[in-house]
Amino acid sequence: MTQSTSSPLRTGEPSPHVATAARHDAIVVGGGHNGLVAGAYLAAAGLSTLILEKNARVGGAALTEEFAPGFRNSVAAYTVSLLNTKVIVDLELESYGLEIVERPAANFWPVDERRSLLMPYDTAARTAAVAAFSPRDAERLADYDRAILGGALIVRDLLLRTPPNVKGGLSSVLRGLELGRDLIRMPAADQRLLLDLLTASAADFLGQWFESEVVKGAFAFDSIVGAYAAPSTPGTAYVLLHHCFGELNGRMGVWGHAMGGMGAVSEAMAHAARSRGAEIRTGAHVERVLVEDGRAAGVVLAGGEEIRARVVVSNLAPKLLFQRLVPEAAVAPEVRGHFTGMKTGSGTFRMNVALAELPDFTCRPGTRYGIHHGAGIVIGPTLDYLERAHLDARLGGWSREPVVEMLIPSTVDPTLAPEGRHVASLFVQHVAPRLPDGRSWADPREKETFADLVLDTVTRHAPNFKRSVLARQVLSPYDLEQRFGLPDGDIFHGQLTLDQLFSARPVLGYADYRMPVPGLYLCGSGGHPGGGVTGVPGHNAAREVIRDFKKRRPWTRPWTASGREPLRAPPKS
Repeated sequence: MTQSTSSPLRTGEPSPHVATAARHDAIVVGGGHNGLVAGAYLAAAGLSTLILEKNARVGGAALTEEFAPGFRNSVAAYTVSLLNTKVIVDLELESYGLEIVERPAANFWPVDERRSLLMPYDTAARTAAVAAFSPRDAERLADYDRAILGGALIVRDLLLRTPPNVKGGLSSVLRGLELGRDLIRMPAADQRLLLDLLTASAADFLGQWFESEVVKGAFAFDSIVGAYAAPSTPGTAYVLLHHCFGELNGRMGVWGHAMGGMGAVSEAMAHAARSRGAEIRTGAHVERVLVEDGRAAGVVLAGGEEIRARVVVSNLAPKLLFQRLVPEAAVAPEVRGHFTGMKTGSGTFRMNVALAELPDFTCRPGTRYGIHHGAGIVIGPTLDYLERAHLDARLGGWSREPVVEMLIPSTVDPTLAPEGRHVASLFVQHVAPRLPDGRSWADPREKETFADLVLDTVTRHAPNFKRSVLARQVLSPYDLEQRFGLPDGDIFHGQLTLDQLFSARPVLGYADYRMPVPGLYLCGSGGHPGGGVTGVPGHNAAREVIRDFKKRRPWTRPWTASGREPLRAPPKS
């Protein structure tokens, strides 16, 4: 959710003479998926909760819309795996209509005119697919899978924990001691694995296992998604891992589609929040956080409406929150600078296309549905290709041979397109978040020129593709920021680099979802554990808010004044 800037009030300055809405226990700023999750948990705990969304519909980047007559698709976020099982169960999302179906295969890589790599979920078939490129790599595949599974289990154990803060008081000390104990108890091999995954480049990490450039390129794809980095960049091994800790229907590492598009995820979350007592207002553009007596006291909407609350929970990216909403005098300049200086920009470009027919790949001919059409189709056949794509973008603003992931959800969800037609999501790497030489993504000519290049890139592998496109929707990094509040188009609200992970996310000293202004919390992807449609930052932030209400922190008193039922225990983690 993008917020506009205005002249901030000084801390403690009297508010303008405007109509004031009833007081709430909690206001959630931004009705994206994490804001909805946070609001649902807060309301379930007995807090009077108001969720404010500037757009006409909730969901943020997890949204479905009709982009051409008869063709609907997920606008930005486009696939499901990382959505946390605890969130699904706690909020009973399936009872509100959420249905997620697995892809028939994981991924499909067209390599050249004859060769392709189709990676199914079945272990034997997967091993055989890798063996076609390297028998040695096929022998190493099981060991690699075990290593990634081990790393994913370590990360999963950390997801629902609140990171310890540097100099954060007794609770942070105890969390740090607990984490340290767990790390010390890990076998040495697991400690080495964790160190590699947190610090190594994906290229170096994968080089320990595989020799084929195609096989290494296939696994390295996850390491560059949303990273604006090459596989040789240190830290990209963690980005690879970040895309592997999810599960679907109890199966780890499996990806799927939400029936009805990603908007179905947000709609189910909105139903869950409302059914637990939360109020949701759309078309409510928050202009600034109201700060009085040194603490968050509510928000001011565009137009001047003032809404008061005991706490404010922000789903905005931290950079935008402190650039646009938090009054300048409320935070020390050095602290503000750490938030506004977060590294952002994921190098991504998003397209949706309406198709007259399925792609006819030279390496796997035919427009009749095949299992490869239901997989994640990745144009990025080798490790070297991924490297060059990033270098191109750094030098010229975009890659001349971009990396394209294409999903065709209408192969499993016929409601998205007219009979016999299809919709495809194209998620593209790499583009510079800000173009060089005075050019700008705000210029429609720039994004349309690159969009043409993207279609040409796919058409080199599927000659019928470009002529089968009936309509298209194009979102540059600028569009992603303006429409969804993703700073520099960053799908994670902040890069997943070592200096912006766990206790350092979003900023060292503020990793426990409590912001520098008392009574202001962060519930979005800029907090631990980062981006993706997980619901975890919303879950964890709500837990900390509830704990503060139960402790009757100064900015939460008197917590029963709303006349609602007594505050219930925070959700178990």
